[in-house]
Amino acid sequence: MIDVGSNSVRLVIYRVDGRALWTVYNEKVVAGLGKDLSASGRLSPDGVEAAIGALRRFRAVLDGWRAEEVTTAATAAVREAADGKAFLARVKAETGLKIRILTGPEEARFAALGVICGQPDAKGVVGDLGGSSLELIRLNGVGPAEGTTLPLGPFALGAPKVLDPDRTRRVIDDHLRPLTSWYSGSDFHAVGGAWRNLALLHMLMADYPLHVAHQYEISKTDALDLARFVQQQSRASLERIEGLSRKRFDTLPYSALVLDRLIERLGVERIIISAYGLREGMLLDAMSPEVRALDPLIEGCEALTAQHGITPELGHALAAWVEPTFEKLPPMFGGRDSILTAAACRLADLGARLHPDHRADIAFDQVLRAPLAGMNHPERVFLAYVAFARHSASPFPADDTRVGRVLSPERRQRAKALGAAIRLGCDLSGRNARLLEKSSLAISGDKLALTVLAGWEDILLGEQTARRAQTLAQALRLKLALN
Repeated sequence: MIDVGSNSVRLVIYRVDGRALWTVYNEKVVAGLGKDLSASGRLSPDGVEAAIGALRRFRAVLDGWRAEEVTTAATAAVREAADGKAFLARVKAETGLKIRILTGPEEARFAALGVICGQPDAKGVVGDLGGSSLELIRLNGVGPAEGTTLPLGPFALGAPKVLDPDRTRRVIDDHLRPLTSWYSGSDFHAVGGAWRNLALLHMLMADYPLHVAHQYEISKTDALDLARFVQQQSRASLERIEGLSRKRFDTLPYSALVLDRLIERLGVERIIISAYGLREGMLLDAMSPEVRALDPLIEGCEALTAQHGITPELGHALAAWVEPTFEKLPPMFGGRDSILTAAACRLADLGARLHPDHRADIAFDQVLRAPLAGMNHPERVFLAYVAFARHSASPFPADDTRVGRVLSPERRQRAKALGAAIRLGCDLSGRNARLLEKSSLAISGDKLALTVLAGWEDILLGEQTARRAQTLAQALRLKLALN
């Protein structure tokens, strides 16, 4: 997909596995097409040349791809510039690419669909901040409602000039004031590179152990403190902060001020960063209703393991074998426990091709940082702990002392138990999905019963099977009964 934005021009090549998306290749050129728009009403001449060069390269990279496999989009700068259509005509003449101009409402809708692509149960308000515009749209629980576009991107507000806080605050408030009642809400889903950079800065300042922007959450108080800190920084001060994008030093204070005013005006209590946005929303929109209805976390875990595992049917069989026992336990994640159990079972074979001495640590690290959608950070860490416990009875993974801060002791214990159950199921059956049907797990009082069908008693023989079953019983704080 080619995305021609107000600040950057980007090529992203995706692998689509049903409902799961994987970024195969990602290249960005910060062209700054919209940096002169507020002053001249036209695209930046330097930005046009940079963008044309990038698009010529992207066309070459896509040599051999069919036209229907290439999706294109241009957003606010091209849409609003007096010479926007002339720019696209030149793109067509020099590269053969026909770029689709999105309307403001379309841009808002695709941004919202992108959030849903990454978090299907998302509710609240989506804000997609680009170089020239801010798109706002409500999520009504089943999809996006009608959205709007506002000229509140950093370039529209005056970047790359030094921020004038008082003047810019008045401009932002004037645009937001008529919209307050419709777009107010406690959850704000922040889309766009500027806000991802703010989130990464917050992680750095908080010494947060998991450097994954997607679904990172910031409280209202922390977000306001962060936004007001950044607004007060000079370019030289921002340049001294490690980890920030050098291309955003001139625009980041503007982005921070926009976030500040959104929080105050819309009554935001929690900011949730979405690494998914317009591009992923367009991909989701192109999926069939049946595929869109699938859970992205379960599908992503299944696709991830399919690249490494041995038995494709194993994850489904393990979920059917484990779920009846774990659904009787007190929930740890509200209504999400069954989804997490199913996802964890799909990851059972992740370490199949790894050295046995290192499987647990590598599986833990892979799950912790895999580009999987459909889960928040505590859920991500939970699944990483399960993946570790599936391969090792050792009490702690290598990164536990820091990452464990994200997960409560009770959730860590549940992860240990679920990992032990998956390990038992894999070893009991020899990874034979059909053999799992000959046995069952059940909790009865203070006992964990592992039972097999008549004629299949031999699968309970062996020291390793008994040891795995005992580990699970201990993790659940139950007595073991084999029969």
